[in-house]
Amino acid sequence: MKHRYWLFQRRGVFYVEDSLTGKQQSLGTREKREAERLRDTKNEAVQRPFIGLAIGRAYLAAQDPRLVQRTWQVVMDEFSRKGQGHTHERRQRAMRSPPFRLISRRKLVETTADDLLEVIQSGGTSTNHFLRCLHNLALGMGWLPAAILPSKLWPAAKAKPKRGISPEEHQRILAAERNAERRKYYELLWEVGAAQTDAALLQAENIDWQKQTLQYRRRKTGEWACLQIGPKLTALLKQLPAHGPLFPTISETRDSARAAEFRRRCRLLNLNGISLHSYRYSWAERAKATGYPERWAQNALGHNSRAVHAAYARGVVAVCPSLEAYETTSQDRTLFPNSTSTHQLQIEIETRSKLPQPAPTIGPLIGKPTPR
Repeated sequence: MKHRYWLFQRRGVFYVEDSLTGKQQSLGTREKREAERLRDTKNEAVQRPFIGLAIGRAYLAAQDPRLVQRTWQVVMDEFSRKGQGHTHERRQRAMRSPPFRLISRRKLVETTADDLLEVIQSGGTSTNHFLRCLHNLALGMGWLPAAILPSKLWPAAKAKPKRGISPEEHQRILAAERNAERRKYYELLWEVGAAQTDAALLQAENIDWQKQTLQYRRRKTGEWACLQIGPKLTALLKQLPAHGPLFPTISETRDSARAAEFRRRCRLLNLNGISLHSYRYSWAERAKATGYPERWAQNALGHNSRAVHAAYARGVVAVCPSLEAYETTSQDRTLFPNSTSTHQLQIEIETRSKLPQPAPTIGPLIGKPTPR
């Protein structure tokens, strides 16, 4: 019987050559007996692939008995347990979707690239993202001996374009909304740029009237978000309850119900391509267009990554003032009227970022001004 792989030596290292394709591959050894064994294994795998698979399983089972029995459902369960509480719900919901049922019972060591491609093709952008997270988690945990689908060959995710809500669209939404609490809720999202769940769960205790700040811990990431209260936001907050939830009814509803109600309102107004989360994009776009410092905008939105914040404000090109005009007004300009100076606020934020994160309770984010 003619063998497919042939053994040869180059500079003391043994190689094999595929007689069909002519491809040469190093065996990574200088021992002839070990090289012959590797060559024979390759030839047997070609001639009797099923026997080769059984032998491979036996070797893997010797290292980790559960390795050959572990299914993708185990990876999904481990993935769903990571992150914050709200993240758990979103990941569990994604793992129950139809595309992931295709591989939930399939063993990891028996999964092929075609299996993963089938899952990606049956879903959308989120399926592509979550499947890649599962694949990387399995590799990181040592549950996969090697990558099933290399990173360079992974299909690119084609996300839908995202944009913020324009001022005209926001005014149309407010004019059409008859429910007073929902109208004020939309106004707060416009002024603060908070995520819809964070805004719905805001309490009166999140407001520090003495320092004129609104601060809260993000439910998704646990990061603090802090924003100075301006005149418009002050007038709005004065209309909301002074104790307990700022939005008593909305805080009791699920995020899906809030999103569905907003989508219904947009559909009646013939507004497409926006959602409640678009208020967050809108705030970032407005901040970038007006030259608001990126570092402060990142802190106000509770972003812990500059890359994430840049993605939110990607749709806007900021027009920068001339350096001459900026230098002329820099001496007397303050970012927040009747508050600490811009320089002091920057020092406070830097000092706070170096301290350990506080416990997940409502408390002040910015302390007393650092003495000069």
